[in-house]
Amino acid sequence: MSIQRTAVIGSGLMGAGIAEVLAKAGLDVIVREINDEASAAGRRRIEKSLAKAVDKGKLDAAARDAALGRLSFTTDITDLSDRQLVIEAASENEDIKKSIFSELDEVVTDPEAILASNTSSMPIIRFAQSTSRPERVLGVHFFNPAPVQPLVEIVSSVTTADSVRDTVTGFVAEVLGKNPIQAQDRPGFIVNALLIPYLCSAVRMLESGFATKEDIDAGMVGGCAHPMGPISLVDLVGLDTCLYAAQSMYAETGDPATQPPVLLSRMVDAGLLGVKSGRGFYDY
Repeated sequence: MSIQRTAVIGSGLMGAGIAEVLAKAGLDVIVREINDEASAAGRRRIEKSLAKAVDKGKLDAAARDAALGRLSFTTDITDLSDRQLVIEAASENEDIKKSIFSELDEVVTDPEAILASNTSSMPIIRFAQSTSRPERVLGVHFFNPAPVQPLVEIVSSVTTADSVRDTVTGFVAEVLGKNPIQAQDRPGFIVNALLIPYLCSAVRMLESGFATKEDIDAGMVGGCAHPMGPISLVDLVGLDTCLYAAQSMYAETGDPATQPPVLLSRMVDAGLLGVKSGRGFYDY
C-alpha cells in the first residue's frame, strides 16, 4: 500500500507537528479542526515551526514553501473521505477520541484506509471498537516536538492486522524517516509505561518538600546523564498531557506509581501547563 493522501485530526502542539512531518515528506495533508479560529492557529503554528527550521539551516525556503503547499485545512470531516491514512491527534479525552473514530468510520470510503491515534496512553482497542474496521486501527504515537523527535511508537491492539502494522511501520521508517518501535496495547505502551511513574515520583518529591525543582532536575542531569531533568520534562511535555496519561494508566492498573500527584492536578486546574502556556513549574 502506497500512502499519499493523509489527514490529521487536530492542529494543537502534536497535531501541527505531525502535519508538518507528513507535508515535509511529500504527502498531501488535510488538517481537520473544530472551527476556523483553530485552523488559523494551527496553520500559524506550522508556519512558525517551518520558519524556524529555515533559520537554523535545516530546511531551505523552497522546501518550506512546498510543504506549506501540500497542507490544507478544513472544519468538515467529510472532506477526509478519500484519505488513505488518518492520524487522530485530538485532546486526551477518551470519549472525544471514540467519537472521532466513529465519524471517520462513516466518512472515510477507502476500505484499505488506516485509522490511527496519536494517544500517549489510552487503549487503542477502545477506538478500534468504535469502528466497523477494527483490524485497520492502531496507535501511531509521535513524541514532542514531532518534527524533531525521531521516535514513533507503533501500537497494535488485539484486533490490528499484522499487515496494517507492517505497512505503517514501513511508512514511518521509509517515508517519514523516523525510527519506529512496536508496542502492544498496554497502559503507557513502552515509553510512558517507564516515563510516567518517574515523572509522577519527581513531582511527589517536589510536592513533599524533599528537594527543590532545581535540585531534582540537576540530580538527574548530573547524576544519571539525562539530557533534561524530570520537572523540566513535565513542563515540556505539558502538565495536562502528563496528568491525562497518569490518570489513564492508574485507572487501568491501579499502580500507585502512576497515581497523579495532587500538585500536578492543581496546576492543571490553574492552567499552568508548562512551556505551551508560558508557565508551569518554571516560567517561560
